[in-house]
Amino acid sequence: MTLLQIVVVAVIQGLAELLPVSSSAHVVVAEKLMGLNPSAPAMTFLLVMLHTGTTFAVILYFWPRWKERFLKAGAAARREAAQALVLATGATGVVGIFLMLVIEKVVLRHARHDEVEALFSNLPLIAAALASVGVLILWAARRDGADAGRAHPLDARGSLWIGAVQGLCLPFRGFSRSGATISLGLMLDVPRALAEDFSFALAVILTPPVIAKETWRLMKSPEGLHAASFTPGLVGMVFSFLAGLAALRWLSSWLERGRWRWFGWYCLAASAAVAFAAFRLG
Repeated sequence: MTLLQIVVVAVIQGLAELLPVSSSAHVVVAEKLMGLNPSAPAMTFLLVMLHTGTTFAVILYFWPRWKERFLKAGAAARREAAQALVLATGATGVVGIFLMLVIEKVVLRHARHDEVEALFSNLPLIAAALASVGVLILWAARRDGADAGRAHPLDARGSLWIGAVQGLCLPFRGFSRSGATISLGLMLDVPRALAEDFSFALAVILTPPVIAKETWRLMKSPEGLHAASFTPGLVGMVFSFLAGLAALRWLSSWLERGRWRWFGWYCLAASAAVAFAAFRLG
């Protein structure tokens, strides 16, 4: 990749990663249009580096809110928050690992590449995933608008459901993690700000194992770690970090003002565009 290509991918990743529109879908399409292979180990490792940049943006943006909501609360509230995060993360691991094993051992057992990453460049699948999360966002926005006065705290059952949905997002590029988890929170009548805070706290917890997995995958590949573009990747991290901060301000503003549905309409439009790209690119 050239430096310009890395910057383009980094900005797309940073903007779309923290909006409920699936950064991976946008990045995969952009990489294909630039003649790159999204499934290559070096490319998926670069994506993880860019994701690390957006994770730093999440920590910087949400830290004051997390400190106020989770750390300055009473001991009982802190225990409840920790329990919710543990339950949701556990559910993510169970569902995500189970799906990946099913995909690799059953769906892809006769394929040349039997890793779940082989699906990452499948444009028809990405289009379907975008359409699915678009419908989910629209459904949640309608429910949120109808039940705006019925907000409830996040309980253990809700935490498990949100974590399970996050696990469902892991193997499928296009099924936005933030879009799915925040939408489910709204459908469970969780307050908007809490649904957002909880979703991105889960994202920060999820990042280290994802980075470790992709690093191990790269080390096992024929290219090895020498295929990783660390220096250009660090440049990309800076751009994804800055773009991520801008995206978070946009997301919070639209969520708090009841404009969540517009992200759903965008996902449906993006799904149609990806399906068209799949047809044109063969």
